[in-house]
Parts: sequence; C-alpha cells; structure tokens
Amino acid sequence: MHTETLILEIGIAVGLVALVGLLANKLRFSVIPFFILIGMALGEHAPTIGLIDLQFTESKPFIDFMGRLGVLFLLFYLGLEFSVGRLIKSGKAIVSGGSIYVFLNFVAGLLVGWMMNLPFAEMMILCGIMTSSSTAIVAKVLTDLKRTANPETEVIMGMIMFDDLFIAMHISFLSGLVLTGGGSFWTVASTSLLALAFILLFLILGRKLIPYIDKVLNIKSGELFILIIFALLFLVAGFSETIHVAEAIGALMAGLVLADSQYIKRIEQSVLPYKDYFGAMFFFSFGLSIDPFSLGGAVMWGAIAAIVTIFGNLASGYFASRFAGLKKKTSFDIGFTLSARGEFSIIMANIGKAGGLNPIIQSFVVVYVLILAIVAPILTKESRNIWHGIFGGGLYAKDKQPTKTLEALEAKSTENVPVDK
Repeated sequence: MHTETLILEIGIAVGLVALVGLLANKLRFSVIPFFILIGMALGEHAPTIGLIDLQFTESKPFIDFMGRLGVLFLLFYLGLEFSVGRLIKSGKAIVSGGSIYVFLNFVAGLLVGWMMNLPFAEMMILCGIMTSSSTAIVAKVLTDLKRTANPETEVIMGMIMFDDLFIAMHISFLSGLVLTGGGSFWTVASTSLLALAFILLFLILGRKLIPYIDKVLNIKSGELFILIIFALLFLVAGFSETIHVAEAIGALMAGLVLADSQYIKRIEQSVLPYKDYFGAMFFFSFGLSIDPFSLGGAVMWGAIAAIVTIFGNLASGYFASRFAGLKKKTSFDIGFTLSARGEFSIIMANIGKAGGLNPIIQSFVVVYVLILAIVAPILTKESRNIWHGIFGGGLYAKDKQPTKTLEALEAKSTENVPVDK
C-alpha cells in the first residue's frame, strides 16, 4: 500500500469530523448523525481533488481500525460507569420499568423482523438494535434541557442502566449465534454459556484482584498510569476475542472491574478524551462503509421501526412513571428521552456484519439511527407541550428547579447505603 498521502487523508478525515461536530453543536443537535452522514457523503462515490482523495483509499483500513478502537473505548467507559449493585439499590420502580422497557422494545424487534421476513440470526440482531438506547444522546439531552433535577430523570438513568445490562447479556448471546458462524443449537448454546461464564468469572476474579491493581495504579506518572489502563483494556478485550466472545464484552468487563477501583475518577478523566475521539471515528468509519444508494430498500422499514420504537417507549414510560409514583405527564418525558438510538445499535449491527449476515441490517440501522438520533431529542424538548396539546392544559410552563449534574444525580442513588467491610 502506498503511504505518501496517508497522514494527509487522516488529517482531512479528522478535520471534517471536527467540522461537522462544530456544526452539530451550533444547531444544538446530537453529533452522532452528523458523524455518520459525513462518512456516507464521502467514501466510494466522493471525488479526488488533486492530492485530496475523499474516498480515503489509502487510509480507510486505518480509519476502520480506529473505529474498532472506538467500540472498545465506548464499552470500556460504559463499564466504568455501570454498577450492578447500584442498579439493585435503585429500587423496584427502576427494575420494573427497565424490564418493561427491554421487553416491549425486544418484542417490537421481533415484530419488525417478522414483517421483514428475516432469518432468526438477523432477527436477533434487529432486536438488539431496537432495544439499545443511546446513553450518550440521553445524557446530552438531559443536560442541555436542564432536566437533570427533574424527578423522572432518576428513573430514566436507572432504566438506561438496566438496558446496559441487557446489552451486555445480548452481546454475549450474539457472540454464540453470529460470531462463531451459528451452527447447531448446542454450538450456539455452548458459546453463549462460555460468554456468560467469562463474564461471571471475570467479575468474581476482578473483585479479588482490584486491591492489587490499585497498588499498581498508585503512581504519579500520568504516562505510566494510562499505559497500565490501556494494557488491561486491550489484553482483556483481545483474550475474549480468542475464546470467541465479542471483544466488546471484554472491554465492558475490564471497565466493570476497574469501576471498583479507588482511582475510578482518575481513570475516567484519563480515558474520556480517547473515548470521545475514537468514538467519533467509529461513527465516521461506519458512515464510510455505507453506500447511500443502497439504503432504498431499508428506508421504509427503518421509518416503521422508528415509529414503533417511539410508541413502545411511550408505553414503557407510562408504566415506569406509575411504578415510580410520578405524574402521568412524565411518561412522555421518559418515553421520548429513551427513544434515542445511537452507538449501541450500530455496535449490534456491526456484529451482524462481522458474522456475514444479510447486509440489509447495515442499511436498516443507518436509517433507524439517523431518524431517532434527530427526532427523539426534538420530541424530548417538546414533550410537555405535546402532552398538553393532546390532553389539554395549554403550553407547558417550565419549572424553575436547581440544575444538578448527572454525576451528582447518580451519586444520590448510592447515598445512605452502608459500605461493605
């Protein structure tokens, strides 16, 4: 491969991603659809202008690899912020609401998959796509709209945590179903059980090893600190891949173990820039892999699935608000907020791509994610006006409540909980 313009192409790609990111922030939209769209606009059908090759011929393998790293960092960071113990302590309302949320969206995936006449493996991928809410978009919307102090936000964040738990379990199942080539029922079952055993064993051993890991991390050097963290991340993710468990699961497990470290804040601060950068390149590389002229057959199904998702999430929001003892109108806040789809839906689709499944899944997820990543934040912003427009009461007057950070909100759920000794 010629490398004369490799660095130039990488620079152009990163510059374009940054440019559309600035545009998205200016328009106060989620950056995710913009990253995907700029990738789709370039690539295979883009022109070459002098030395500037907008098809990224030389750099595409490198961009794809950065996208692969983006998946690892996204799942690793999710693990750092996830706690099964905190989920259990969050209360019946969140567990009940989260269960209904996962159930309704999974059934919606089965329904759409049946309507599309998809084989079983593709249908399971579709169920994962339609059940995976975007943690990044949800957190950004709640912060931008200054709703972090609202009572329904605790329920939303708890349901997101429950959904994250489902994502981990479903990816382990898909590892057995798709990444090993499917095969007999026993092949799928054995690989899925291996993934679950890996998760459980790693969590048990991780809790035992974390005191020793903390001793190693007790260093002032930022350079050595991040090297140790990266070594743990890539070794665990790489090992999981060798036993036919998705590398994303390994990254998630590494994050879950380090979530119990006394240096968790330092780890998060060190990893966050890499998560943001490689995450952006993940969406860009995904867009590069999509031929916009191949989306025709998926537009209708993606739009139908988006509508089904919104109504299904309104139903789950209704039940969650009832379980939590909140006002009925908060069901629209919960339902619309949780309708956003993004990074995890694309990760699910990429598992299907890695397993050589029907390429319509890739086209479907582009349409589906683009619609909901754009529409869901708009519906969330207007949720109270939509409620009053349907059920009466006039325009919604915003409550003047003190703004809290999501970090403070999450910490609240662990207050007054005795520490294990």
